[in-house]
Amino acid sequence: MERKLVQESGIPFAAYHEVHAGPLHGVDSFTVVSSAAKLSLGALQAFNRLRCLRPGVALLTGGWANLPLALGARMLGIPIVIYLPDIEPGLTIKALQRFAARIAITVSESAKYFPAGRTVVTGYPLQGNRLQATREQAITRFKLNASGKTLLVFGGSRGARSINIALGGCLPRLLDEGLQIIHITGDFDWERSMSQVGAYRRHPQYRSFPYLHEDMGLAFAAADLAVCRAGASTLAELPLFALPAILVPYPYAWRYQSVNADYLSDRGAALRLNDEDMAPSLFDRIISLIRDDARLEEMRANSRALANAEGARRLADLIIEVGGA
Repeated sequence: MERKLVQESGIPFAAYHEVHAGPLHGVDSFTVVSSAAKLSLGALQAFNRLRCLRPGVALLTGGWANLPLALGARMLGIPIVIYLPDIEPGLTIKALQRFAARIAITVSESAKYFPAGRTVVTGYPLQGNRLQATREQAITRFKLNASGKTLLVFGGSRGARSINIALGGCLPRLLDEGLQIIHITGDFDWERSMSQVGAYRRHPQYRSFPYLHEDMGLAFAAADLAVCRAGASTLAELPLFALPAILVPYPYAWRYQSVNADYLSDRGAALRLNDEDMAPSLFDRIISLIRDDARLEEMRANSRALANAEGARRLADLIIEVGGA
């Protein structure tokens, strides 16, 4: 996914390189051995590449692919900045933090996981198309009724099948309620989702897409309520648009998304709905909120209070500071 986004970004990269890596936690013994070999090779690749490039600073996030780079940078004395997008760090960031000069965090609540004085609250670095999107542009782009209410349903860059299935199960009733719906299925579940919704695919209040990239900011700007996973980007994107949400944490990847969802729900900006409870209760949760203008406005205000549009600039400033540029 990252390779495709890099190629389509239009950003003039000086170079693009890959190194070998693999997971060590939550996998079988054979995979551990295989991953250890890949990580060893990756560390050698990273060392050789960094020795040639001689960067002033290295920016790392979570994921085992960062481990070879951290080792290579440490051996060459290259300062490291770690960025934690989620609330709680995973095993990789916990392991890498000892190598870092500074640790950038999305929200101040993450500071408790690291030694005092090591963290800087930067916020989440948002794409420019998010920052520039307006509701007026969104109404035009998606051909919506400006006086109607719009529900945005998405599951991240790859989609979320359980969310798509639950939406498909109550789609006729939601449309009967007069809701306009922007549904982003994800590339992997597009064909199955369109088969499920059938003739409703052409309903005048229903807009479906396999994926949105440049126009995702407009989708946020158009919505009055979102149903989505609780990936790290929701910590910034939902507050940026003061968008109330029903958050459905992905149940099969440790607890990152559960912690993220609880952060927003505990502050009155969202409701949490567990994946296993979604199918029988999604319709009722959506309708109870969409009919309650006072509740929606309260959630908007609570979400807006968490907004931070300066994440990209603050992270860039930190990188420049640590790199001595």
